[in-house]
Amino acid sequence: MMEIELNDVVKYYDGALVKALNGVSLTVRGGEIISLLGPSGSGKSTLLNVMSTMDGQSSGRVSFDGRSVSRYRPLDRFRARHIGFVFQFHHLIPHLTLLENVELPMMVFEKVGKLRRDKARDLLANMGLSAKQNALPNRISGGERQRGAIARALANNPDIILADEPTGNVDTETGQMVVSYIINYCREYKATLIMATHNQEIADMTDRRILIRNGLVES
Repeated sequence: MMEIELNDVVKYYDGALVKALNGVSLTVRGGEIISLLGPSGSGKSTLLNVMSTMDGQSSGRVSFDGRSVSRYRPLDRFRARHIGFVFQFHHLIPHLTLLENVELPMMVFEKVGKLRRDKARDLLANMGLSAKQNALPNRISGGERQRGAIARALANNPDIILADEPTGNVDTETGQMVVSYIINYCREYKATLIMATHNQEIADMTDRRILIRNGLVES
């Protein structure tokens, strides 16, 4: 389990014209399952991007298990090992099959090809996608693409899963299935989940709800 701590985190965009995060301080304990609520433009996606280390903060401190993110190098390897990200839009690589997309994160650690492939097949099977493992993303439905993206996010058994509106582009039934699977995975493997959502029913499935407005955490 890995704890995340943010201290007075500020994030500017557009040459400091836009202040997306306005001094966020927040502690997420290892194994917590949290929903991140707030209106569009409130800073939810920016906060997830900073937590994921895909985007750096303009000022303030981001720490994992008490160590500043600046001390984790190489950062892409740290991210690949510890953090899984589920986007609202799947971001699967279009010229790779579902199986190849799920294998891709494991290549950072030079796993033997057969081990990668077997792990990817198991993850896709868990998402009900065995029959589609050799399909390209543009040959399957939006719900199937999103389930494939979740399988990819779990490929390296991450300690932290960040999900940005993971049900935003799927039907209600698929959305419930997707969220239930992620939450059950986190409970079983003691992983931390922070999920941005507008859906109150989904928020009610989490252990703690955090409201962000105008780049500030309100509760």
